[in-house]
Formats: sequence, structure tokens, C-alpha cells
Amino acid sequence: MKNITDSFVSSVHWPYAGSFGFNTDILATNPINLSVVLGVLIYFGKGVLLLNDLLDNRKQRILSTIRNSDELRKGVIEQLERARARLRKMEMEADEYRTNGYSEIEREKRNLINATFDSLERLENYKNETLHFEQQRAINQVRQRVFQQALQGALGTLNSCLNSELHFRTIGVNIGILRAMEKITD
Repeated sequence: MKNITDSFVSSVHWPYAGSFGFNTDILATNPINLSVVLGVLIYFGKGVLLLNDLLDNRKQRILSTIRNSDELRKGVIEQLERARARLRKMEMEADEYRTNGYSEIEREKRNLINATFDSLERLENYKNETLHFEQQRAINQVRQRVFQQALQGALGTLNSCLNSELHFRTIGVNIGILRAMEKITD
């Protein structure tokens, strides 16, 4: 195995005829070999320059993409902060509406209760007025009937005790009284 490794490491064992190989001894190479090596390096060096340009372009695009993404991130952060501020403002307004709504509900409830009590009080007053009116009407009707019965009783007593002339004068006076009472009640 040592012989195989030595054949790769040492150029002494490489054959010179019939094969292609590199001479690694710089002093032993001739100017043609040097010019070929330099030409190959220059030719492929241009490719390396093109590769550098490609890499530089790619690097610039990556950097611009990073800058754009940083700017977008900053914009998104600003939008997020504005959205959070709007959210806080809306939450405060919602709390205010909720508080005002509860206050409004309580006020409307009190107003409704007060209005109901007022309506009940008016109905009670109307009921009492109606009862008083009906009582007065019933009392007046009873008075009129009692008066009429008393009159009829008095007339009956007078008719039995009086003569016809006195009887006609008393009837005339009573008719006048009844007409006067009728005018008063109308």
C-alpha cells in the first residue's frame, strides 16, 4: 500500500512518454508550459470575473431584498402600532358606550317606573272623582225622590184639609217651586 501512495505523491514514478501529466517542478518547466498555464488561468479567470459579477449582482439583489423587507417590516410594525392604538381607542369607546348604555338603561327604567306611578296615580284620582260624582248623583236622585214623595204626601194632606180655592193656590205655588228647582238642576 505504501507503493500506491508513493506513486500519487511523488512525480518521479510518473511516466513521461505516452501519457499526459503535470510537471510540478517550476524550475524544470519550460516557457511554453508556463504560457499555456497562464493562458488557461487568464481564460478561466475571466469566467471567475463573470462569476464574481454574478455573485456581486446576486449579493446586491439579496441586500436590496433585505433592505426592502426591513422597510416593509418597519411599515408593518407602524401599521400594527396604529392598529393597536385604534383598538385601544375602540375598546375605550366601547367601555364608554357600555357605561353610558347601562346609565341610559337605568335612567329609562326610572323614567318608566315614574311614568307608571304617575299613570296609576291619575287613574286612582279619576276613579275617586268618578266615585264622588256617582255618589253625588245618587244622593241627588235620592233627594229628588224624597222631595217628590214629601211633596206628594204634603199635597195629599193639604188636599184633604183645604178647600178648592186654597187648594188651587197651593198647587200653583208648588208648581212654581218645582219649576225653579228644575231650572237649578238643568
